[in-house]
Amino acid sequence: MKKLLMAMLLAFVLGAFIACGGADTDGIQAGDDGVYRIVIGATPRPHMEILEYIRPFLLEDGIELILQEFTDFHILNPAVVSGDLHANYFQHAPFLNDSPQADQLQMIGLIHIEPMGAYSLTLESIVDLPEGATVAIPNDATNGGRALLLLQTHGLLTVDSAAGVRVAVSDITYNPLNLNFQQLDAALLPAMLSDPQVDMAIINTNHVLAATQLNLNPVRDSLIIETVDTPFANGLAVPVAYADHHVFATILSHLQSEHVRAFIWREYDGAVVPVF
Repeated sequence: MKKLLMAMLLAFVLGAFIACGGADTDGIQAGDDGVYRIVIGATPRPHMEILEYIRPFLLEDGIELILQEFTDFHILNPAVVSGDLHANYFQHAPFLNDSPQADQLQMIGLIHIEPMGAYSLTLESIVDLPEGATVAIPNDATNGGRALLLLQTHGLLTVDSAAGVRVAVSDITYNPLNLNFQQLDAALLPAMLSDPQVDMAIINTNHVLAATQLNLNPVRDSLIIETVDTPFANGLAVPVAYADHHVFATILSHLQSEHVRAFIWREYDGAVVPVF
């Protein structure tokens, strides 16, 4: 009986969602009041905060953003493909291209980069990294490779150039410090800074910003950090069928506006950098 009630409730919620302009098989349509209601999934910082910032501006253009926050970024692309979301804002192009949904989604515009950095609560400088140190890095292919490329940029190791951006630990060809790597879900890496077995963690800036208890500023506190000339800028991803829809063109125009550029610089003080 409980399962039946839950199924009925879910059917009711989905029916109401579609009726108010949610994802449906007929495409994106305005409601009876002429307002487009667009459901976008995003991770907390800075993506959700940027979307919250543009909501009132979009209402003036007849678009209401319905925002859903996710901490598990692995389910965001499947949620768009399934129709639970109209779009998502959390990822860079290499991550999208590496996902199983790559052929069904399209990145329609780039907004910002969150420079990945290396952090430690015990080391004062990257030159203090000892031989045999344990370095925690993301366990997904694109961000793990991104971390290794950052180390290569600073002369700490060399990787096989044939691997491209999808570098794995097995692609390391020269490791003069005999670094050991611990690969974990990206969201768990800030907590690893308190682990006495970990000397350094390479962390995506959005997870650094979300770990407010650490009070880390990526510009000030990172031992090394990416420059903005990387392929890892974050953008808005939508179903391929909707890539040219005027609603998304309008949303993108706000995300790439001068007032959003000013918001990013003001709010994140260089920890997040606009790329438009």
